[in-house]
Amino acid sequence: MKVIDYVLLTLVIIGAINWGLIGFLDFDLVRVIFGDMSLLSRIIYAAVGIGGLYAISYYGRIHTTSE
Repeated sequence: MKVIDYVLLTLVIIGAINWGLIGFLDFDLVRVIFGDMSLLSRIIYAAVGIGGLYAISYYGRIHTTSE
């Protein structure tokens, strides 16, 4: 389970960096590297979204490990 956690956390970090670049510099790194809504860029956006949804489970784990 730890491998999935690290992979999805990495995806969330990549997504956060990309959104930071969009917000601060109006620069979409995923679009520049993989094309404007190409199949590959859509897969990356979807994977980042799934990683974000999975990261919600970290809240439950923090609660159970702190008790």
